[in-house]
Amino acid sequence: MKKNTPIDLKSIARDVMVKYGFLPEFSPSVINEVKGIVNKPIDSHPNDIRDLRTLLWSSIDNYDSMDLDQIEYCEPGKNDIIHVKIAIADVDFFVNRDSQADRHAAHNGTSVYTGIETFPMLPDPLSKGVSSLLPGSDHLAMVIEYTVLPDGNFEPGDIYRALVTNRAKLIYEEIGDWLEGKTNIPESVRAVAGLKEQIELQNTAALRLKQHRREQGALDLGTLEANAIISEGVVLDLVVQEQNLARCLIEEFMVAANGTTVAFLNKAGMPMVQRIVRTPKNWEGIRMTAAQLREKLPRAPDTRALAKFLIKRRQADPERFPDLSLTIVKLMGPGEYVPLIPGEPPVGHFALAVTDYTHGTAPNRRYVDLIIQRIIKSVLDNRKNPYTNTELQELTTWLTGREKGSKKVERFMQKAAAAVLLQNRIGQLFEGLVTGASEKGTYVRIISPPVEGRVVQGCRGLYVGQKVRVRLLRTDPYQGYIDFDCTGKVQG
Repeated sequence: MKKNTPIDLKSIARDVMVKYGFLPEFSPSVINEVKGIVNKPIDSHPNDIRDLRTLLWSSIDNYDSMDLDQIEYCEPGKNDIIHVKIAIADVDFFVNRDSQADRHAAHNGTSVYTGIETFPMLPDPLSKGVSSLLPGSDHLAMVIEYTVLPDGNFEPGDIYRALVTNRAKLIYEEIGDWLEGKTNIPESVRAVAGLKEQIELQNTAALRLKQHRREQGALDLGTLEANAIISEGVVLDLVVQEQNLARCLIEEFMVAANGTTVAFLNKAGMPMVQRIVRTPKNWEGIRMTAAQLREKLPRAPDTRALAKFLIKRRQADPERFPDLSLTIVKLMGPGEYVPLIPGEPPVGHFALAVTDYTHGTAPNRRYVDLIIQRIIKSVLDNRKNPYTNTELQELTTWLTGREKGSKKVERFMQKAAAAVLLQNRIGQLFEGLVTGASEKGTYVRIISPPVEGRVVQGCRGLYVGQKVRVRLLRTDPYQGYIDFDCTGKVQG
């Protein structure tokens, strides 16, 4: 790659979207339809809606997120219990089934976040406008209630329509640093009376939930997600997204909310979509990975034993833990969507250590969540399920494929952005860790910037986890290639 060659990453992103069967643009029919939708008055909702606008709702998300799907609120109860309310954007109110916008959303199945350009599942006037729970106006929502017990278990509660108002749009990094004692209280929290105590209560509830799930065997995985920092089309850096207490808070709240949704629909005897990660067929591969680190796992799949192993390895070798996590994820197999028909046993989610799980908390970003929202409404309105069992089977198969496709797009664009970042550093030396060594090829992740590429020279005798020194040979953003020559091993 010649130095200073201008690379149009947005064009590459659109080409990759098409390659994997996605529609990168909204058709004129979708755009015209949405122009009418955005003016739909929210007072045309059913009469059974609850007015919860006085509650101290808030959201926590990325600094640049505008497609807010959920806001949260907690209040203390007797005997040290905590009542939690999660308000989910009522996207179905604006997006009717089989409308032009709905058909586009069903085809893509998900928003695709390439780091270069976001390809939303729904047009911005919806997902970043009327169907987003942004501060400054009243919004329709589906509220999910549950109670967090002192031991960290939770009791599912009710689900109903409500009118809500977001009081504060908070940022993961700011809230995480504050909750972890790294910084003082953020101005975004200080500016709203009572919000400090509200977020602290939410954090208490989340920590209880996390500890309980860990005891049940939830896996503590930590793969690297490097986001491109771009200014005026130039890739300036790659920054790893760090897990913190704020991200943990939202993750735990959503796991419990999705579990509550399954309980609600099960009680109604309603077919639905379940989100599963099957018990690993390649458990022996996971055992062998542990054995290479002088750890022993039982012969039969055991999520508690695997969870303890991962916690121990994170503490013992944090530098190599992201690569170990990725290996375990690959050996476990991907998540899937499958129908859950009343009377049939649920498959469960091995990684989360939960039996009953779905995706219903992000209807602006995932089509499965919009399906779940419509099924919930059918229960509330005493109507039959809007989806037949056959339709659910077809949709879950399609949407599982769409999710896999979106991950391929996102991974390709991470490689493309990294290739652009490194294109003027050909010949330079880097330290890295071997992340893969098989007949398919040998791969290394350099430490800074956090980029993975293929070792095309000097790869003989390398093994996963080994520290090495590599020279950058070539980059190709259009193919997503980053090639290295291994020049030696590094002690330590």
